[in-house]
Amino acid sequence: MAPLVPLEEAQARLLQLAHRCSSHVIETQKASGHYLAGPLSARRTQPSADLSAMDGFAVSGSGPWQVLGESRAGSPFEGNLPPGHAVHISTGAIVPAGADRILIQENAALTGSALTATETPPSGAHIRPCGFDFSAGDELLRSGQLIGPAQIALALSAGHGELRVQRKPVVHLIEGGDELVADPSACTGNQTPAVNNAMIAAMIGAAAGSVTAHGPVADDPDQLIQAFEQASSADVIITSGGASVGAHDHIMPALERWGAEIDFWRVAIRPGKPLLVARKDRTIILGLPGNPVSSFVTGFLFALPLVRHMAGAAHTLPSAMAANLTEPLPANGPRRQFLRAIWDGASVRPLSTQDSSALRSLSAANALIERKEHCGETKAGTDVPVYLLQNGGIA
Repeated sequence: MAPLVPLEEAQARLLQLAHRCSSHVIETQKASGHYLAGPLSARRTQPSADLSAMDGFAVSGSGPWQVLGESRAGSPFEGNLPPGHAVHISTGAIVPAGADRILIQENAALTGSALTATETPPSGAHIRPCGFDFSAGDELLRSGQLIGPAQIALALSAGHGELRVQRKPVVHLIEGGDELVADPSACTGNQTPAVNNAMIAAMIGAAAGSVTAHGPVADDPDQLIQAFEQASSADVIITSGGASVGAHDHIMPALERWGAEIDFWRVAIRPGKPLLVARKDRTIILGLPGNPVSSFVTGFLFALPLVRHMAGAAHTLPSAMAANLTEPLPANGPRRQFLRAIWDGASVRPLSTQDSSALRSLSAANALIERKEHCGETKAGTDVPVYLLQNGGIA
């Protein structure tokens, strides 16, 4: 049997195997959740003129000042402002030529058209200069940037009514196992509710263009091949269960009969060793273990990065941070280990139950502690690498 593939090598091989989806142009206000297909540069300067940051008076020189008029947002004061003069000004209004500061309303005393200051502002006070935010030609967003509310506002402000983004991949999920039932309320004593399709769909849903679930499929090669054929137009097929070495694990032979080429099988991690990666034409097949926790961990480490990669993300793999361990951990064996844990903002506590079928502890966890291969006992108070489960581990 081939040796186990190290984690980093397995992740790299998976992402190298997968293609990026094609790009297309969409309206900027509809781009949330997509990744930019190229860098975005400003088409205009923001602000396009010197603007007032406060309500008050635009003044020229030292006071007292004579008030000549008003500058409102959308209706600027025309002409230059001579020294010793001022105009009323509102927040966001253009600062008249010749004005060198803004006297805020609270520090102004106005008698008729004569203006004095209870506190004189320094030169340049409360003026947002032209190009303060960005200038035409500035690169504002990088290729692969995830578009959210702030990025939509920035792109529109920079003059972009449309954006070129990567298409999100089409994903098909196949969950297999004779013991599984789709209706959780209809289980008999020897049956188990099917959970992996729903769990993985929730994990990858924001990054995927569409997610279609199929199953549970019986532990039968012919039925699995039929399911693969139905999913053949997808960019990604993610299976769960049937990828191990048991007598009823038929994913690998079914894939080979279907015409897929196996790239690698079995990764040096726990939970999640029986992971499988294959390809047929441009469709990537990712086989996850059947145990729900193993499926979750491998989904976090492989499925979500794969979908992000194909959707055009600049950063796809989860990144670890350091957290202080609250209790000791025994020495680890030859496989990289990921322990369910609770992170409180500074320290991390491993949960007592780590069985690969225990969903209650998975539900309680908000982090995974990573333990390197063959590491020794880790004492309480030691900083350990931790992956936060929120946002798929992307900081």
